Amino acid sequence: MPEDEVDRIVDAWLRERPDLDFAPLQVLSRVDRLSKHLEVARKRAFSRSSLQSWEFDVLAALRRASNPYQLSPKALLQQTLVSSGTMTNRIDRLVDRGFVERLSDPADGRGVLVRMTRQGLTHVDAAITRLVDAEAGILRSLSTNDQARLGMLLRKLTVSFDEEEA
Repeated sequence: MPEDEVDRIVDAWLRERPDLDFAPLQVLSRVDRLSKHLEVARKRAFSRSSLQSWEFDVLAALRRASNPYQLSPKALLQQTLVSSGTMTNRIDRLVDRGFVERLSDPADGRGVLVRMTRQGLTHVDAAITRLVDAEAGILRSLSTNDQARLGMLLRKLTVSFDEEEA
């Protein structure tokens, strides 16, 4: 297997600090480098669909809610992990772009629902198609079995963090 930059960094550290175990760097430095490639691929996919990443996050939450693609602002907060003020600002900006509309919640006279428009649906569907293609490209050097195993191992790691935070 050819060496990468992480191998060179770890080798240099081993020369300087042979008393330390650099196994975590072998994994997490690569995860960090891959996350940078993923960030570039995502920005490119969203940009080609005329979206910013935060716009995609909100529209994707609505898209996953199924037709009629609507959620309460509170549900959007829970899915996007931003503050209430930030979400209000994001909804306002998406309304201005014609991607969502605010509706009265028929189940709660004081409540509001955010519904994605046809234009928002067109943009988020284009973005997710481009994103999935870009992410498949990032993983192209791994077999289907390797991808499944890596996904399982990463899930195991993230679940342990989720359990600690709960």
